[in-house]
Amino acid sequence: MWHAGPVPAEIVYADERVVAINKPAGVSLATRRAQPGAAVERLLAALPERERAGYGLAARDLHLVHRLDVGTSGVVLLARDADAHRELARAFGRRAVAKVYLALVWGHPAPPSGSLELPLGPDRRDRRRMRVDSEGRAAVTAYRVLARAPHVALVRLEPRTGRTHQLRVHLAHAGHPVVGDDLYGGPRHRGVRAPRLRELLAPDHTFLHAWRLHLPPTACTPELILTAPLPADFATVADALGMKLPPA
Repeated sequence: MWHAGPVPAEIVYADERVVAINKPAGVSLATRRAQPGAAVERLLAALPERERAGYGLAARDLHLVHRLDVGTSGVVLLARDADAHRELARAFGRRAVAKVYLALVWGHPAPPSGSLELPLGPDRRDRRRMRVDSEGRAAVTAYRVLARAPHVALVRLEPRTGRTHQLRVHLAHAGHPVVGDDLYGGPRHRGVRAPRLRELLAPDHTFLHAWRLHLPPTACTPELILTAPLPADFATVADALGMKLPPA
């Protein structure tokens, strides 16, 4: 398994009302009632000290607007005051925020573009997991294959809903789990024999990246399009496989 080692977070945008941070995989944004600010503290701790100081960031002044899974990298939005937090949370709640993810998945989805419309609910046999459930909550994911290589494909994903583990469950149910997803992905390598390729396709986290957020204007913030560069290990694998990445 390829262990990339600790990767620092980076600021991709900041103004007087909002901050967008490129979260590395491995940083948990889970929040307990007894420690409501712990997720923001962990996220700031992943930033280089000079960035925290340069932008005057302190956990007590920041409000987490949304979350990513611990193994997912990419853009995370924080508000710098309660009013901005309220307006941005409303935008997410009414599905006015367009989200784009990039994922490296096993196999080659067919057709190469489409929509996965599969309701999701908790897996009663494993509390860590979600599953496709006809009695669950509606969940919709649009997808498009951007590039193919032996054994894997680079896929652009646009979730129309925001269910827990939605992208990972939808892809796994379709037979194309995210590379590195041990919870939903099943056996690793999937027939890959070349030693170097086996190493590249055995990351220590999921190759799922929250690449872009398109935020509508609110009473507190302007329209924003925020893009988080791919992690170095994800980009290295894509390059080694001859995959052309979308422009930032």
